[in-house]
Amino acid sequence: MSFEIALSGINAVNAELNTISNNIANAGTYGFKSSRTNFASTYAGTQPTGVEVGSMTQSIDIGGGVLTTGRGMDASIQGRGFFVTKDTSGTMQYTRVGIFSTNKDGFVVDSFGRKVQGYPMAPGSTVLGGMGDLTVPTGQVAAQASTKTQYVGNLFADWTAPAVTPFDKANAQSFNGSMVTVVYDSLGAQHSLTQYFVKTGANQVTAHYTFDGADLATTTTLNFGTDGQLTAPAAPVALALGTPTGAAALSVNMDYTGTTQFAGQATTTVNATDGYASGTLTGVQLSEDGSVMAQYSNGQKQSVGKIALATFPDENALVPISDTSWTTSVDSGAPLFFTPGTGMAGKLTAGALEQSNVDMTAQLVNMMSAQRNYQANTKVISTENELMQALMQAV
Repeated sequence: MSFEIALSGINAVNAELNTISNNIANAGTYGFKSSRTNFASTYAGTQPTGVEVGSMTQSIDIGGGVLTTGRGMDASIQGRGFFVTKDTSGTMQYTRVGIFSTNKDGFVVDSFGRKVQGYPMAPGSTVLGGMGDLTVPTGQVAAQASTKTQYVGNLFADWTAPAVTPFDKANAQSFNGSMVTVVYDSLGAQHSLTQYFVKTGANQVTAHYTFDGADLATTTTLNFGTDGQLTAPAAPVALALGTPTGAAALSVNMDYTGTTQFAGQATTTVNATDGYASGTLTGVQLSEDGSVMAQYSNGQKQSVGKIALATFPDENALVPISDTSWTTSVDSGAPLFFTPGTGMAGKLTAGALEQSNVDMTAQLVNMMSAQRNYQANTKVISTENELMQALMQAV
């Protein structure tokens, strides 16, 4: 019987060494979670029969270090959750490795070509669609006509009314200052909206406008209080800019909120419009809430979807498979899907990867302990063998 007991010890230690060896081999594997072999004693009735591997424990709840990569499509998970991927057979696989890219068809995929699952979003919307394969539009983003502009600045309090009247854009002596704002029509073509500021009274400045050099009929009077703050207009000023060739009629609302009149010098702090030209896709990056941000050549960024994260009632019961991934089991329970930072799922760290959580020092200590146990069990077998030989010689 002692032969069988020692042999069970050798087999159990060999299984432990396999686990330790696998942990050490994956010390540099992104998203890897170390495992531990747990032994259990065995009996035949009341007769001890040795040891067996009772269970395997995974350290899924222990996070690895975070390695900053600076790559826009790399991400690590802060806390619970797994990235959800789908292979070519349609099988869901779960991983902590956030190395993503977009393939030639616009699908967001991981480093093994599996399609990343998430929630699509229509451009300009915050409403999430049903979970499925995440895609990034590969075509051009359409142009958007300007609808509002914003000007914030300080109109010099020491300006004096121009000596030359009436206002003439061609004569710099008839105005005190000017500012050009670029606006876009429905085709994405750029146009110049120019403001000419004319001091017309105490604490009062009148703005004249031109569109692509042509005078507009609209003028605006800006009134300021004795504290230098704008008192009128209280609402944005509607400016009808006309109809550019081939485009729709263009009009914008000019907002002067925040403009002041102080001594010192005339300054501009905001001169912006909301329109833009069409653009082509230049890159994709992730944010901490899982948003997949498409970047375009016109400087625009659009969220086209959010990555899904899965959590499980018993994560340690997940079954590890190749490519640093897991699949579900009866004991793990069904996955619960969230977007990063919601429910039980952690946020993402963009531009970073989770490193292996293997503690190399602990693994080496465990290996030395396993080696001693292995040697002790082999010593039992050799001792039993010597006893049997002595017994046979004595017969």
